[in-house]
Parts: sequence; C-alpha cells; structure tokens
Amino acid sequence: MSAETSTTRPGTPALAIVVAVLVGAAVSILLGVYGKTHDPRFFSINVAGFSSPTAVKTWLATVATALALFQLGSALAMYGKIPGLRAPGWVGPAHVWSGRLAVLVSVPVAVHCLYALGYQDYEPRVLWHSLFGCFFYGVFVTKMLLLTRKGLPGWTLPVAGGLVLTGLVGIWLTSALWFFQNNGLTF
Repeated sequence: MSAETSTTRPGTPALAIVVAVLVGAAVSILLGVYGKTHDPRFFSINVAGFSSPTAVKTWLATVATALALFQLGSALAMYGKIPGLRAPGWVGPAHVWSGRLAVLVSVPVAVHCLYALGYQDYEPRVLWHSLFGCFFYGVFVTKMLLLTRKGLPGWTLPVAGGLVLTGLVGIWLTSALWFFQNNGLTF
C-alpha cells in the first residue's frame, strides 16, 4: 500500500475543511436569523447569591473566558511552543476538560441571550456582541467537526482554536467587561 493511500484520499483534508467551515457558517447565520426574527421573551436566569441575572451571565462568561485562556496556554505547552517548558502528562486531559467546561458554562448564557434578548443592534457594542456570539458558536461547530478528522494540515486546529478563542474574548469584551466597568466586580 502506498503512503498516499494509507491514510486518506488526496483532496479529502481540503474537502473536510471546506465542509466544516460551511456548516459552521450556516450555524452562525441560523443563530443570527433566529435571534433577529423571533420575539424576545425577556426571561431571566438567576442564581442565589448573585445580585442580578446580568451578574450571573457576566461571571459565567468570565469563567468560560478564563477556561478558554487556559486552553490557549495548555495548547502552547502541549505543542512545545513555550521555550524551556515541557508539558506534564496532566496538561492534555486538563486541556480537553477545560474546553468542555468552557462550552458547558457558556451555554446557559448563550441560551438566555438568544432566547430572551435576541440579536440586537441598537448600539455598536451590542451589535458587536451579537456578531461575536453568532461567530463563536459557528467556529466552535467548525472546530468540533475538524477535531476528529485525520490527515488535516497542521495549521487547521490551531487556527480553528484561535478563532474560537477570538469569538469568546470578543463576547467577553462586549459584555462582561462592560458590566464590570459599570458595576464593579460585584456578584
């Protein structure tokens, strides 16, 4: 068996990337269309000990962003991109679980934003927040579709992960940071 046929067929990695990007783009667009066309329900999530539903969302978004930043650091360590640092064995599983937890923590925030408030554009910060939210889940779906594919170019997952992180940081900057600036570090 030749090396060319032993792993994947020629062209398959490029097709896998294109399909994943198209599916992710469709998710982004569908979230935006749904958020813009449905009537917001204005319900709130709240957790005992927090001053408001906005505080809950702010702190959940902050936890998700901190976990995503850990993802960046752990990925850099795992792939030897931090000079003089050899990643211990626990970093790989911690990387996987921090990603799972980041998404899990972000879901109640996203559901509330999408269902209760919808896609908003009444001021630039809110428009960017809506755009980043749709982008984040689109690139997240793209990354998840690519994660288990064999034979992809080495740049594929770092770029997808970087775009996921960019989306999440953009969401945080246009919401949680704004909340903290206006309310302090309150719970």
